[in-house]
Amino acid sequence: AAQQDPIYLSVVQNNFDPILAVFDIENSEKGYLIDASDYFNNDSPGFNVVPDRLKKAYKMGGVDKKRSAIDRVASFPMNTEITHTLTYSASEAPRGNRSETLSFQINHSIIELPKDPMPIRYEDKRVGWFSLGQINYSSEALKSDAYRVARRWRLKPTDVAAYKRGELVTPVKPIVYYLDPATPLKWRPYFRKGIEDWNSAFEKAGFKNAIIAKDAPTQEEDPDFSPEDARFSMVRYVASTTRNATGPSVSDPRTGEIIESDIIWYHNHLRSYRNRYLLETAAANPKARTLDTPEAEIGEMMRRVISHEIGHALGLPHNMKASSAYPVDSLRSGSFTQKMGIATTIMDYARYNYIAQPGDENIRFVRQLGPYDDYAIEWGYRHFPEQSPEEVREILRAWVDGYSNKPMYMFGGRGNDPDAQTENIGDDPVRASGYGLKNLKVVAKNLRAWTLAPNSGYEDLEELHGEMLGVYRRYVYHVLTVIGGVHETLLNSNQVGVPYKNVAIREQLAALDFLKRELWAPQDWLISSELVSSFAANGALEKVTGVQTAALERLLSERKLNQMLSSEQTLEGQGLSVSELLSQLRNHIFSSLDAKELSNRALQKGFILQLQSLLEMKDLHPEIKGYVHHNLQEIKGFVKKAAKGKSELLKAHFSYCVSLF
Repeated sequence: AAQQDPIYLSVVQNNFDPILAVFDIENSEKGYLIDASDYFNNDSPGFNVVPDRLKKAYKMGGVDKKRSAIDRVASFPMNTEITHTLTYSASEAPRGNRSETLSFQINHSIIELPKDPMPIRYEDKRVGWFSLGQINYSSEALKSDAYRVARRWRLKPTDVAAYKRGELVTPVKPIVYYLDPATPLKWRPYFRKGIEDWNSAFEKAGFKNAIIAKDAPTQEEDPDFSPEDARFSMVRYVASTTRNATGPSVSDPRTGEIIESDIIWYHNHLRSYRNRYLLETAAANPKARTLDTPEAEIGEMMRRVISHEIGHALGLPHNMKASSAYPVDSLRSGSFTQKMGIATTIMDYARYNYIAQPGDENIRFVRQLGPYDDYAIEWGYRHFPEQSPEEVREILRAWVDGYSNKPMYMFGGRGNDPDAQTENIGDDPVRASGYGLKNLKVVAKNLRAWTLAPNSGYEDLEELHGEMLGVYRRYVYHVLTVIGGVHETLLNSNQVGVPYKNVAIREQLAALDFLKRELWAPQDWLISSELVSSFAANGALEKVTGVQTAALERLLSERKLNQMLSSEQTLEGQGLSVSELLSQLRNHIFSSLDAKELSNRALQKGFILQLQSLLEMKDLHPEIKGYVHHNLQEIKGFVKKAAKGKSELLKAHFSYCVSLF
């Protein structure tokens, strides 16, 4: 509440900050001196060092103070860093730990907040932005008004008059990232580009040179420089077997101002990108047909990962809607992909162009920044020197009204929307996955030739085969989401259209036909003897049938079927009915498949068991249970008749199916 409002007194009186600890004041001559040693040498309130699940799993007790210590304290102009080790008793510690203890090293940062709080920017849910929740008791809405503020860096123009004239202006305090001295020299240019690529987006907000990459100074150049100093943001290069990168930041809880950020790149993340580059693009991309990916190609991928993580540190969350904006056919065009990339933002998980086919020329295969990034950065960093946060909110709302319902600028990433999936590209999941699988079959056929070197083992081939199954699963699951899917468009009430609409029935039927060809039918190319004989992959067959089983469980889950029934009755657009879904699946799995194939027999048994399990689900709508019962009766009649056939194999299979009823 505003301090001048009478209700402010009530807010103060009825809200109480938590007390984490009470300390004696040891000295107050130049400030307040307290002894916090015991607080940091304990599992004190506010730490939450060990999750409850681990405490239960390892039967952990309290902190053993004799084996715990404060390791290091370092102070800087605006923060203090405290590193300490806590050792807990653990009667069921992990195997190999004979001490019956578990030790954790923890670092705590105490950071001074700005004396002059930054003006807030109210969140608009139609533009993706990390945000902090607040409550306003001065609201006129006849209740407390919950709102959220965007997390942003404080960027102010050095020359406000020039900025107002529309000229590009440098910020008073640019965003600076220092490169970890541990970063290999050959990768530093790519890291630097990945950081400074965002300058093109900041120019849309009126700033030039808003973000800068620098090498960290040496001890000789600046003996006081430290990565732990909150005045400096870093890109850390971590020697670890982890395959990941992250982009966390620290922000002022009052205003959302981002104070500092550390991007973390884990060394083994390189391996993930090499493998996926080969599996997803090699059919159309000769440069990817090797385990020795050219340095320039790896560097380009690293550059884009750094850009993605920097995007998080600037305030942008994932935008999974962005990868569905471009037409599938456009992603086979060299001129289009070189200009527009493969998605409208770097903040989606749209990593590679798996749609482009052999013979397509001048294709861009790796992601890059796009038009949504320009739009989002302008929303967050456009400076309004003379307007209040409330006035800025209204200006930006009107501006977003003209963009947010256009595919190029949509934001989203929830639930049943097939346009907001991870790892996908293109506006038609069925066609996109069709192209992807066509390419993956080419890769499977050539995987040995492209990866086996003279006098080498088969470890890499086995690793790639396992990841190839994962790529196959992703392409199939992209299509699964179409069935029973609901398009979500984030709109305000003054915009044309409705926020929720069923996926068209023709698209859902096309998805079912795709599954019939590419999932329910045998997929021998995934487990060809030429591949599997090289490394005797135990469980290769089970992994493929496991994809089928998991897909059935997704399609026939209680939650999905109930949601489909509800959407059919309440949302705009004619979607696929539950009864039609069950009928189509029954025909595809029993009438159309040859039970002489082992995978088909497993699928038929699994389908019966999944339908039977639905009848036991107490929260499944009774209407759906009627559809399920009808389909089980139809299958029962079919398998009874088939069990009388001449083939011993099929008699055994269908007799077993009969026994399931």
